[in-house]
Amino acid sequence: MGRGTLFWGSLLVIVGGALLLDNLGLLGGISVWGIILPVVLIAIGAWIIWGSSFRRRQESEQMSVPIESAQRARVKLQHGAGKLVVTSGAPEGILFAGEFRGGIELHKSQQGDQLDIRLNPDSFAWLPGSTLDWHISLSNAVRLVLEVETGASDTRLDLAELQLDELYLKSGANATAITFPASAGFTRARIESGAASVEIRIPEGVAANIRSRAGLSSVMVDRDRFPRQGEVYQSADYQEATNKVDLDIQIGVGSVDIR
Repeated sequence: MGRGTLFWGSLLVIVGGALLLDNLGLLGGISVWGIILPVVLIAIGAWIIWGSSFRRRQESEQMSVPIESAQRARVKLQHGAGKLVVTSGAPEGILFAGEFRGGIELHKSQQGDQLDIRLNPDSFAWLPGSTLDWHISLSNAVRLVLEVETGASDTRLDLAELQLDELYLKSGANATAITFPASAGFTRARIESGAASVEIRIPEGVAANIRSRAGLSSVMVDRDRFPRQGEVYQSADYQEATNKVDLDIQIGVGSVDIR
């Protein structure tokens, strides 16, 4: 159980207990809301003080999950403000290994040969001045679906060595750099961003089909590799290519550079 879950659950029990005693007439005419409001304020203040003190004592956390019998994996990263770096290079037999500053909660389940992982900030992440700094290495031994949600962050996704089937990225105001796989076969990618600078690198020898929907944004595409064909940019050998990326980009304000 996460620390945030324990705290908010305990607070709800206290408030609910006070309301129950009031309904049963056991508070002797004492105003229940006169009790609840001070208790809530004191609890939240203690939570902030304790959380800040805890952060000073525990600056980072190491975490990893073994592959075990999984052949495929879906990894969802719910990040916020700060820095997120994702690369290949997890140790043999390990699906992911990482170092996390700013608090982390892990949710894991397995159905058949697929392992589902969700990583999200713990409840300390909302404290004033808090930022997240996550560095994650993923395994190249299993087929992957990667989902990433970020806020105001610096995001670096080096996926060149991974066996990536799908990438879903949703970001706020941030700077993002993505390197796609060099030999994953077919990869589907969807990128949605509000206000961002996005740099995308597609390795040599990998074909691409690119669709872009941009608001107040500039989109630069290497047309020597990906000539424009109607509303898309597409490699001349896209249909027969062994390794290729189907890329859909939607961005509001910012810039996109695809090479």
